[in-house]
This record gives sequence, C-alpha cells and structure tokens, in this order.
Amino acid sequence: MRKSISRLAASIGLGASLVVGSLAAPAVAQAEGKIRIAEQFGIVYLLLNVVRDQHLIEKHGKEQGIDIEVDWAQLSGGSAVNDALLSGSVDIAGAGVGPLLTVWDRTKGRQNVKAVASLGNFPYYLVSSNPNVKTIADISDKDRIAVPAVGVSVQSRFLQYAAAQQWGDKEYNRLDKYTLAVPHPDATAALLAGGTELNGHFSNPPFQDQVLANKDVHVVLNSYDLLGPNSPTLLFATEKFRKDNPKTYKAFVDALAEAADFAQKDKAAAADTYIRVTKAKIDRDALIKLIDNPQYEFTVTPKNTYKLADFLYRVGAIKHKPQSWKDYFFQDERPLQGS
Repeated sequence: MRKSISRLAASIGLGASLVVGSLAAPAVAQAEGKIRIAEQFGIVYLLLNVVRDQHLIEKHGKEQGIDIEVDWAQLSGGSAVNDALLSGSVDIAGAGVGPLLTVWDRTKGRQNVKAVASLGNFPYYLVSSNPNVKTIADISDKDRIAVPAVGVSVQSRFLQYAAAQQWGDKEYNRLDKYTLAVPHPDATAALLAGGTELNGHFSNPPFQDQVLANKDVHVVLNSYDLLGPNSPTLLFATEKFRKDNPKTYKAFVDALAEAADFAQKDKAAAADTYIRVTKAKIDRDALIKLIDNPQYEFTVTPKNTYKLADFLYRVGAIKHKPQSWKDYFFQDERPLQGS
C-alpha cells in the first residue's frame, strides 16, 4: 500500500492496539474463579464493555460465594480468536458466527466448542469508495476489500453467502481473492484518508458508519438484506471450561444477561460505557443516535444464525450439518430460545 494503514489509524485516532496479554504462549487449564475473555472491535462487543465496566462477572461470582479474576484481551479476526481459544490462552472467545461455526465443526467430538450467547443483532455493511461498484457483481481486480479474517470471518462468510446468491453455490468463494485481513480501525482510517489500494471494507458499527463520513464511500451490501435481522457476533467456549468451572461460567452468563438488559434499556448509558472503556474517538450524540436505531438489539438470544450454518454445510465449508441452532449452542438457562 502507498501509505501505511497502521500509521493512518494512529494518526486519525482509530489505532488498533492488540492487547494480547498472556496470549503469547499457551496457558494451562484454569481453575474455578478465573476467566480470560477475548474480544474484538466495535459496538457489537458493547455488552462485554458493560460487563467489564460494571464488574458484573465479579458481582455474580460473589453471589455464588467465589471471587473471580477476569482477564481481558483484544484481538482482530476470528482466526486469531479461535487459535487463542484452542491453545488454551483464553476461555471465552468473541467472534462472528462464521468463526464459531468453523471451530464448532472442527472440534466436534473433541474440544466441543459451542456458543454461549449472542451479543445482539446488528446490520453489517460492505462499503466501497469505487464509484463503479454498485453491487457485488461489479467487484473486480481493481478492488481490495478489508475483512477481519479472509475466508472465515463473519464478514467473509456474508460475502460468500451473497456470492452464492449471485452466481450459485459453486461460486460461493468467488470474491475471496479480493479480500485482505485488516483490523477494522485500520481499514476505517485508510478509507477515510484515501490514497491506499484499499477501497472496500466489510465491517461493523461504528466503523462502517464513521467511514461513510467520506462522501466518496457508499454502501454496497447490507447483511440484513441477505439474512434479515441476525446475530452476527457470538461468544463461545470449550465444553471442558464449561464443565470444569460451573460457577465461573454461570457468573459470566448471568453477567452478560444483565449487561444486555442494561444496554437495551439505557442507550445513552451504554454509549457512555463504550466511549469510556474503548476510548473511542466518536461523538457521543452520534453514537447514541446510532445505537438507538431500532435495527440494533442488545440481547443474548441468537437470531437467524442457522441460515448461515446451513449454507456453510451446503457448500462444504463445514463437514457436520447442524440440525438447528441448538447443535452449536450450549443449552443453558440463557438463552432459552433462538434461531
């Protein structure tokens, strides 16, 4: 690229500092009273921001008579998150439904990774600064599209889903060659500044909304047009962690449910939490307006995840066919129902 994307991100205030902490080397299995959580970037992780800000895991742990130590890590891309989970570096992984289905499929009968909860329902946009790209059919060798992880991120899977609708299942990965793995803050900075080979980005809020401040950037695809309202981002864990740490696990699930209730009922307070925890350079009023959008729903109950699961099995991206969303979600007290 003619400009360094990372340098642009830092100069615009959207820098992606990957706080890896103890992720440098695999860790031993954790005992009850310890939980390590990996999150990524964007409003879709706001429930974790609330959990962290209000110390809700610690609160619910004390209700069960245990003190819980919570470690947080921030990564970019479902592949990195999945690697951290399988190496034993983290206990709870936050990533898209695409990476969840990949790791569920590959660990079935072994580590048995499954989803714990949804982080809510949000539309994801594919945007472009190429005026000739009106639909995905217009994407060509002239285009480079940023995604968190090529081929496996939920954004990549959405693009594959759209490609299959456009050209048929055999061509589902037709657009993969035009994608690059770039963290959301860096890609946003690049598109805002211009001057790099990167002219497209499939991201999430607030990055997709921030980049539209560039008058040359426009929406090419909305994930809600593909699947309807859906839960693009989930939290997942191994069966062993859930089994070996029942009190810690329950404290986490209860904390997440409380955070969802808080965020859904008080969008202004949720916005303040996001800004405070992430130190995001975003206007408060603009953020409140954004998350007050009726298309945004903070909930632990998954919605419309199975369509993508069925698609990935159909095109051979996963080997095991789930019969319903319950196959790749742990069946706990929450969520009680989903799709």
